[in-house]
Parts: sequence; structure tokens; C-alpha cells
Amino acid sequence: MPDLLEVTAEGLYCPAGRFHVDPWRPVERAVITHAHSDHARSGSHRYLGSASGAALLRARLGPALPLETVQWGEERVMDGVRVSLHPAGHVLGSAQVRIEHRGEVWVVSGDYKLQADPMAETFQPVRCHTFISECTFGLPVYRWPDPADVAKEIHDWWRGNQARERTSVLFAYSLGKAQRVLALLDPGTGPILAHGAIRRMTDVYRGEGLVLPEPGPALGAQVREAGGRALVLAPPSAADSRWLRSLGPTSSAFASGWMRIRGTRRRRGADRGFVLSDHADWEGLLQAIEATGAERVDLTHGSTLAMTRFLGERGLDARALTTRFEGEAGAESEEAGAESGDDEAGAGEGEGE
Repeated sequence: MPDLLEVTAEGLYCPAGRFHVDPWRPVERAVITHAHSDHARSGSHRYLGSASGAALLRARLGPALPLETVQWGEERVMDGVRVSLHPAGHVLGSAQVRIEHRGEVWVVSGDYKLQADPMAETFQPVRCHTFISECTFGLPVYRWPDPADVAKEIHDWWRGNQARERTSVLFAYSLGKAQRVLALLDPGTGPILAHGAIRRMTDVYRGEGLVLPEPGPALGAQVREAGGRALVLAPPSAADSRWLRSLGPTSSAFASGWMRIRGTRRRRGADRGFVLSDHADWEGLLQAIEATGAERVDLTHGSTLAMTRFLGERGLDARALTTRFEGEAGAESEEAGAESGDDEAGAGEGEGE
């Protein structure tokens, strides 16, 4: 039996159903896992996505997006192929795509995580024969701490900066990561301000009924008025911008899974790094793959070589699949394209997930 999905010039394609999953070029029918722009691109004629992710997709791709939505587990039949979406736990509305044809079941994970997150639906494993899994952090060194411990580290850093009258600037991707950080913050510690790109995405989350602090605008005057007491959330590409320099004395930090590796923070020129990721760590990847019961695992982006070898030694048919999906590695360029030209970045300054 031929593979249900193949990689074409446009992206992952299902020939039997005549649709693409997260295509990187315009196509006739696109099934979208989530709103990050390495997975959701404009120009296709028809889109299918999750109901809870629709507002984010429209915020990114435009209000007139020709989007059909489905509830979790609700099926659509495309030329005899049964398609349904299931929670991936990555960001609000992020989905895995289940594809069934002639008794064969494939699942495309998109990006996913198993760690609890009040800003995203909980990952639900889907039984299948073939699982196409992201592998962004597919090395044993990547193991995530408890988010509650990370929240304490952030607040301790924030209070330390207040004592030195330095504004705390925490870089976090505008869609998903920033809202997760906001949910961890205690507004009683001090003013919470945010770059305009983050405020726009946060407004979408709040519009979908998620409870979050409402950050004020991170304009230079407001930040300086706070006298070093504020925590400012900003996208990573604002790390070297006129906007940042307008804030006065600052201490900077990144919230990212890459902060697990010593030296990454120094290369980014930040004072601190907090290990917080919207992707599965090593153990999460293994747990998710095992829960699917898949006999074949195709791994996309990240440390595919190490994970392919590890799974192969355990009897699975594991392969590396070349795609244009980038995971957390591509998030900063993703945001730069999606959110450029923000007022608070200064004229001509883009913002950078």
C-alpha cells in the first residue's frame, strides 16, 4: 500500500484525499495544525482547522480567511479519506491531524507538548500505524523543570531587578509562550507591561475566554515612570532594537527550551535564561510516541538523527522526514514576518515567537 502522505514541493500531501497538511506554499485544500507561520501560511483556497484555534489563525492570516472549523474528534471526509483533529497541547487550538484510509491510520502531530499548560488544550494521544512527530528537542539533555519552579525563578529575578531599579525585560514568543508566562506572573509583584505584538495575541486569548492579566503598553515613558519596578514581555527580535534602548536601564532574560543548554543565554546576550518550552522534551517525545502504538515514526525538524537511532534500537521503523517546519528554532523569524512594523518597536523596527 502506498504511503498516505508524501512530501511534495508544496508540503505534506495526501494523494488519496487531495489535501495538504500545513503546506508551505498555496494549495487548493490545506489542513492546518496551528497558527505559527511555519505551519500556517496564506494563499490557499480552502482551510480546515480547529474551532478553538480559529481566532488565532484569522489574527495571523486575515479575518477573511476561507476557514472551515471542526470540533475535536469531529470527522470530515475528503475524497473517501477520513480526517479529524485532536489536541496537541502546543498552543491554544493546536491540533494533531488523524488521517484514515482503507484501514490505515496516520497521525501528523504538528508541534506538541505533554506538560500541563492552562493556555492550551491537553495533549491527547491518538492510536495510529504511522506517527509523524516533531523532534525539536529530541536529545536526552532536554528535560523540562516544573513550571511552578520556573515561575519562582522569574519572580526572584524580577524582585532582584526592582531592588536595583532596573526594568526586567523577558523575551518570549508572542503567540503561545508569552501568554503562558503571563499566566505564571503575580501582578502584585509590580507592573506588567508588554510589547504591542504580545498584547495583540493576548487579546485574542482573552477573547477566547482565557483568564490572563491585562498587560499595559510597554512604551518608553510608561516603563521609565515605573522606576525599574515593571516586568516587560517582548518578542525575541526586539532584543536589539531602538524600542528596547528607549526603556532605560534594563536586565534581560529569555524564556525558551534552548535555555537548558549552558552557553545559549550568553550567545543571546541575556542576563538570565528560564527553561520554558511549548514543545515536548525528550521524555515527552518518548511518552507520546509510545502512546500512539505506532509501528512507524517519521521525525521532522530538530535532533532527528539521535531520536531515529534510539527508536530503531527499540524495534520501531523510525525515519527522518525532511520538511520546512522549524519548531522553536524558527519561531523568531516566524514572528518577525508575522508581526513586523509594530508601533512600540519604533519606526522601521520589526519585532521578532
